[in-house]
Amino acid sequence: MASAGKKKRISNVTNTQPSNNGAGSSSGTVGDGQVSGFVEGSIIRITMQNFLTYDHSIVHPGPNLNMIVGANGTGKSSIVCAICLGLAGKTAILGRGDKVGLYVKRGCNKGSVEIVLHKAKGNLVINREIHVENNQSTWLLNGKHSSQKTVEEEVKALQIQVSNLCQFLPQEKVGEFAKMTKIELLEATEKSVGPPEMYEFHCELKTFRTKERELENVCKEKASALEKFKQRNERNKHDVERYYEKKRHLDNIKMLEKKKPWVEYETARKELEGVKKSREDAKKQLKTVRESQAPMLKKIQHIDSQLRPIENQMKDKTVSIREASQKCKQKQDQLDRKHREIEDIKQAFSLKQTEAADRQKRISNTRRMIDDLRAELANVGDQSDVTPRINAVNAELRRIQEEKAKMEGEKADMRREKDNLNGECRRKTHTHTGLRSLDDMMKIKEEKLRGRSKDTYAAVQWLRQNKHIFSGNVYEPMMLVVRISVRNPNHAKYVENHIPFNDLRAFVFQKREDMEKFMMEVRDSQNLRVNSVFAPEESCATRAPSRPIESLKRFGFFAYLRELFDAPEEVMSYLCNQYKVHDVPVGTDQTKAMIKTVIEEPYLKVLYTAEEKYSLKKSFYSGKTSTSNSAVRPSQYLTMAVDAEEKCQLEDDEFETTPLHYTMQERTAKLDHCDNELRAQKKGLSEMKGKKRQLEQKISTKQDSLRQMEQGGIDLQKAEEETKAQISAVNSQKVAIVAEFMAHMKLRAKLSMEKVYMALETVGMTAEKTKLETDCREGSAELRVLEQACAMLEQRKARLLEMCKGLMRRAREICNMDPGESAVPPDLHTAFSQLPDTMDEIDAMLNEERSRAECFTGLSENVVDEYNRREQEIKNLEKELDEKSNALKTYRQNISEAKERWLNPLKQLVEQINDKFSDFFRSMQCAGEVDLHSENEEEYDKYGIRIRVKFRSSTQLHELTAHHQSGGERSVSTMLYLMALQELNRCPFRVVDEINQGMDPVNERRVFDIVVRTACKETTSQYFFITPKLLQNLQYADEMTVLCVHNGPHMLPPNKWDEKAFTRRCLRRKGK
Repeated sequence: MASAGKKKRISNVTNTQPSNNGAGSSSGTVGDGQVSGFVEGSIIRITMQNFLTYDHSIVHPGPNLNMIVGANGTGKSSIVCAICLGLAGKTAILGRGDKVGLYVKRGCNKGSVEIVLHKAKGNLVINREIHVENNQSTWLLNGKHSSQKTVEEEVKALQIQVSNLCQFLPQEKVGEFAKMTKIELLEATEKSVGPPEMYEFHCELKTFRTKERELENVCKEKASALEKFKQRNERNKHDVERYYEKKRHLDNIKMLEKKKPWVEYETARKELEGVKKSREDAKKQLKTVRESQAPMLKKIQHIDSQLRPIENQMKDKTVSIREASQKCKQKQDQLDRKHREIEDIKQAFSLKQTEAADRQKRISNTRRMIDDLRAELANVGDQSDVTPRINAVNAELRRIQEEKAKMEGEKADMRREKDNLNGECRRKTHTHTGLRSLDDMMKIKEEKLRGRSKDTYAAVQWLRQNKHIFSGNVYEPMMLVVRISVRNPNHAKYVENHIPFNDLRAFVFQKREDMEKFMMEVRDSQNLRVNSVFAPEESCATRAPSRPIESLKRFGFFAYLRELFDAPEEVMSYLCNQYKVHDVPVGTDQTKAMIKTVIEEPYLKVLYTAEEKYSLKKSFYSGKTSTSNSAVRPSQYLTMAVDAEEKCQLEDDEFETTPLHYTMQERTAKLDHCDNELRAQKKGLSEMKGKKRQLEQKISTKQDSLRQMEQGGIDLQKAEEETKAQISAVNSQKVAIVAEFMAHMKLRAKLSMEKVYMALETVGMTAEKTKLETDCREGSAELRVLEQACAMLEQRKARLLEMCKGLMRRAREICNMDPGESAVPPDLHTAFSQLPDTMDEIDAMLNEERSRAECFTGLSENVVDEYNRREQEIKNLEKELDEKSNALKTYRQNISEAKERWLNPLKQLVEQINDKFSDFFRSMQCAGEVDLHSENEEEYDKYGIRIRVKFRSSTQLHELTAHHQSGGERSVSTMLYLMALQELNRCPFRVVDEINQGMDPVNERRVFDIVVRTACKETTSQYFFITPKLLQNLQYADEMTVLCVHNGPHMLPPNKWDEKAFTRRCLRRKGK
């Protein structure tokens, strides 16, 4: 509040919507027209529509100091954001949201900010409408659509720099002012308070200095390169002189080499003329000698003409003899094949005889077996139907089995009670030891089961605890209840190979309903994967095999698979019904040796030898039998046999120690007696029922087999006649082949005799010819010598002719003459006249010149080219160095002038800032100074403003940094630096947001007094000071404008605000 005796300045904020935000001031309003006191570019009005916390608000600031006061969150900084964004500032300046759409009030699609700036020729109205959807803005300049670039140019023309912290310091950037480097602070100060051209001069100086460094480096490089080129050429000068001397010798060599082919050509031409003359003389002598030998040669030619036809006829005879021999060989091969064919026919007939004998033997054996079976059938006689009696016996057996199972349960309960009695365990040590050994074997089998199928093992444990809930017999997996005979545990492998593992781990149930109850609990409720089966209603455990084992012992079979192991009746019944274990014989190595005979037995489907399994299948269509075999795998689960009788005996021995063993023993004995009697009765009835049917079936089968064998017989007489006919036909073919063979032999003999006669005639003629040739050779020694001499001369002439042509071609090529040109050019003729004319002299001079040229080693034409090229580069470098040196002088002159234009005003400006800054600090009983800092006067990009302060008399001046001073000290230093710029400021307004937050009350009051004194002078520009609170009893000035920002649910609209009533209430409250 202003003091009582002072005049109040008008300014307010109007809000046309019933918003929670509002702002008010001491009194009155200021319009948008031309007003006094505002400098060029000052803010006259700020209008915000749907902007941050405002629905619609209008702010009318004053021309000098504007104090914007309000609690945190009321919307003070929203006015600062509106100034920045409304004047085309970037969102990064504010340090809040990076998208302009975030500054629109929440829930609205668009918002706007309108700012009116003071101008002498007419106020400038800038309107920015922000759209949330596409994060874009629409600009209006004095009511007309414009671009952001145009707005930025208008704002820059008014010297407004919202990106300069010396002019615009928002709340989020207060801490960054102290973080500014000296260089950044200098640039910000130049832009803020310096003349417009000062910053441009600074930038120009930095550019000049950069180019000066570049020119200095270029001049140094050019001078260094020039010196190197000169030194290198000086070193190569002597080599160039030696090169030219060498070149003179090489030119002489070249001219000698051009003349040498002409001299060689002339020498060869003269030699060719001499050879031609000698050749003509030799030809004349050769002609004379040949004429003397002509008669003898004609006779030799006559003999040759007679020999030629005879030799051709002998060649034809030789070919004909060869063809006749080939045909004889072919006929001989045909005779051999016919002989083998007769042997094959005889062997086939022998096999048929053997097969017929075997068939008769099988027929007699089959008839004997039929007679035996009929005799046995006659002894059996007629029997009545015993099926009802068998069913009654089966029912009684099931009842006895159920009662025995209940007794077994009672025995198990009694055993568990007895295990708790330690005294009894010590007295029955021997009995317990025997049972434990048997139980250990069972545990091993259970561990194997758990390793292979954890679910099955878990189901076994559950069954042992819940066996009482089932009405019929329930058996654990077969691999636990099947017991291999203790006589030979090796038999376990046959059982394991015959019964799949899925059935070995299957639970066996007597009743289907028990199996369904078990699977519902174990599979559905416990989610265990187990297998279960139920036994047939009619027991198959005692089903008789198709043939007694005695009839198969001749093949090495010793038992059926059922006889090799023990199992409960229901388990055995299931295995007999499903896998026919009662009808699968097991044999030995003898069976393996006789396997070809064994597989012919009609009743065998599956059989075992000592180490292999055989499966036989008969085709339904062809009737043929196919056989497959596989190796028998070693046993894994049934090898550890448990003798059931021994275990029961041990359990009974232990059971006898209990008080009730006598009663249990009597009941068990009685049930066993009944069970044995019923089984014997059932066995007798079953045998009576099935024996006659089996005998009749066997007789019928044997009779069918006998008929097939009798019908499939072989007629040996007919086969013998066919065999003789086939042999007779083959012999007839052999006779024809022999006749052809003899004809070819006679032809070959005739041709051979004719050839011999021709050979004798040829020998006589050849002898005569040889004698004539010998005589001719003896008389033609001189002819051969002459022929050789002519040939040699002809060859020499041809070589010399080619040599002359080659030398002429070579001479023309060396002298660059046309192909038809033969005379030496005049210039070469003159040069040749100064050189020797013989080959010896030319070769001597060539050797001398070459020796002199070879003395100049290590030289090449590149040395001269490089020397000349470097001479040209030296000239170019000297020219470029002069140009760059002149340019460097010009730049240094420009730098000197620009430095004088920039540095002197800058020093004066810094001195003025230092004076104000030091005065402000002295008024606060502190010390501070501002100076222009530079490590090198020529490095213009390293110049900066250094601020040094001290707040206690016991300390030294320290540079203002972001780490050395406290937050309050940095705020005081920042505020005073900005106030030092205020009177020098050429910008139209300055904004400082909540810079007094870290100050202590004493410094805050001092800083406030300085701000009021400085910012309320008529010569200063507009100033916005935003703070959430103010100290009491501060000194205010009439030029100040206080804007109070309030918010809340009970705010009055601006048009209902009574400032006078508010002042009266405050005065009354103060008077009390």
